[in-house]
Amino acid sequence: MINRIKKRFALSREGAIGLVRAVAACTVGDLVVMFPIGLLYFLVSDFLEGIVPENHYALYGAGIAAALILIFLSELWKYNATYFSTYRESGRCRIRLAEKLRRLPLSFFGKKDLADLTNTMLGDVATTEQMFSHYVPQFYASVISTCLIAVSLFFYDWHLALAALWVLPITLLIVRLSKRVQNYFIRKQNAAQIAVQDGVQECLETMRDLKSNNAEEEYMNELYRKIDVLESRHMKSELGIAMFVVPAQMILKLGIATVALVGSSLLINGTITLITFFMFMLVVSRIYEPMSFSLQNLAAINSLQINIDRMNEIENCMEQVGKGEFKPNGYDIIFENVGFAYTDNETVLQNVSFTAKQGEITALIGPSGGGKSTAAKLAARFWDTDKGKITVGGIDVKTVDPEQLLTAFSIVFQDVTLFNNTVMENIRIGRKNATDEEVMEAARLANCDEFVEKLPKKWNSNIGENGSALSGGERQRISIARAFLKDAPIILLDEATASLDVENETAIQSALSKLIKDKTVLLIAHRMRTVAGADKVIVLSQGTVAEQGDPKKLLGQNGIYTRMVKLQTESQNWSIG
Repeated sequence: MINRIKKRFALSREGAIGLVRAVAACTVGDLVVMFPIGLLYFLVSDFLEGIVPENHYALYGAGIAAALILIFLSELWKYNATYFSTYRESGRCRIRLAEKLRRLPLSFFGKKDLADLTNTMLGDVATTEQMFSHYVPQFYASVISTCLIAVSLFFYDWHLALAALWVLPITLLIVRLSKRVQNYFIRKQNAAQIAVQDGVQECLETMRDLKSNNAEEEYMNELYRKIDVLESRHMKSELGIAMFVVPAQMILKLGIATVALVGSSLLINGTITLITFFMFMLVVSRIYEPMSFSLQNLAAINSLQINIDRMNEIENCMEQVGKGEFKPNGYDIIFENVGFAYTDNETVLQNVSFTAKQGEITALIGPSGGGKSTAAKLAARFWDTDKGKITVGGIDVKTVDPEQLLTAFSIVFQDVTLFNNTVMENIRIGRKNATDEEVMEAARLANCDEFVEKLPKKWNSNIGENGSALSGGERQRISIARAFLKDAPIILLDEATASLDVENETAIQSALSKLIKDKTVLLIAHRMRTVAGADKVIVLSQGTVAEQGDPKKLLGQNGIYTRMVKLQTESQNWSIG
C-alpha cells in the first residue's frame, strides 16, 4: 500500500507513511467530535426517563472533561501529523527533484521551458504542500469517518440511516464525474499562468533590447493580453468548479431534511422513540460537516493530480548513469563515427571521427551551426551520442557517471554564467576546497587582478546577478580563472577569448600556454589568430569533418580553412570610406 501511495502522490516512503498517519489522525479527530453528541444523547435520555440522580452530575462532568481532553489530544495529533509531517516532506521533495535534475542530461533542459521547471520546483511543491497539510488527509478522513458513523447508525434504525446517508453516494459520484472537467479548466489556467511567467521573465531579460528598438509598448501590450487571458481562465475555472461544488453541498443538506421527514413519520407511527429521533437529528447535524468542508476544496484536491503529474514527469525521466570510477589510460579524446541530433528532424553531427591527443591543442573550426560546440559538449557527456562512440583514455564516456567524468574537464563557455556572490566565491567554484591564496593565484593567471583591485571591496565585492557589475571581458576572465583553479587534465575552450580585447587576449593566451602543458585541449574559435597556434585543426561543416590536419598543411589545400583565413584577413584590413 505504501508503494502505491508513493507512486500515486509522488511522495517519499516517509511521506507516504506520514500521509497514512495524517488520514488516521483526521479520522480520529472527526470521530472524537461526535463524543459530545453521545454525552448529550445519554443526558437527554436520562432526563426524559426521569433518572438523573445527583451522582450522575459528576459522571457527566467527568465525561465533558474527558471529551475536551480527547478533542485536544486528537487535534494535537492531527496538527503534528498533517502540518509538521507535510512540511518535512516538502523539503525532501524539493531536494529530491533538485537531485533528479542534477542527474538529467542537458537534452532534457533543451526540451523544457525553464519557467515551467521553476514553477514545478517552487509552485507545484508549494501547492502539494498546502494540499497535503490542509485538504487531502481531511477529505479521505471525512469519507472514512462518515462511513464508520453510517455503519453504526444502521444498528439503531435502518430507515433513518438510509434517510441520512442516501446523499453520500450521489455526492461522491458528483465528485468523481467533476474531476475530468475541473482538470481541463486547471490545465488551461496553468498554461496561461506559465505564459505570463515566461512573458515577465523574458521582459526582464530583454529590457535593454526592447528599449533600444523602441519595442517596449508593443511587447507590454502582448504581456497585458496574456495577463487578461490568465484572469479570464481563473474566472472560468471558478465557475467550472462551482457548477459541481454548489449542487453537491445542496444535496448533502437534503440529508437533514429527509431525516426530519422520515423520522417524524416513524415517530408518529410509533416505530421509533423520541430519543432515537433526537439522536439522529443530532448526528446528521454533524455528520456532513467534514464532507461539506472537503467539497469546498474539491477543485484543489482534483487539480492536485496535475501538479503530481508534472513532478512525476521529472521523476520518471531517464538519468545519465555510469560507473563511479574513472581511471583512463591517458586523456586522448577519440570520436568514432559519431552521430547526434537534438531533435528527430535536425541532424547536427554525422559520422564524425577525429582524435584530440593529450599534450596537443585541437581546434574545432567551421561555419556557424557546423557542430563545433556540440562536439565539445558530447566529449564531456553533456549529451549522449545517438551513433558511434566517444572515448577518453580508451573508456567510453557513456559508461562513466557524468559527474565523475567532469572531474577531468575544465570548461570555459562562450556564454559565461556567474552567481550573485563575491569575486572570490565565483572563482572558487572551480575547486571548492581551494584556499584564498590559490583562488587569487588563478585569478592573476587569468588577468583578473587588474580589475578586481579596483572594485569597492576587491576580492570580497559582490558582482550581482550573473556578474551584472562587470563587463563582458571581465566576466569571461573570471570564467577562465575557474579553469585555472580546477587544473583538470582536459580543457574545453568555447570561444574563451571572444569578449577580450587584443591586449587581454594576448595575456590570456600566454597564461593558457602554461595551463595546457601536457593536457588535452579542445579549442573552439573563430579568430584564425587563435587557431594558428593549434597542433591540429578539425574543420566541421554541415555536421561532418570536412578537413583535418595541422594549420600549415590545411592552409596549402585551398579548402574551407584557407577561405576562412583569407576572409578574416580581408575583414581585418577593412576600413570605413
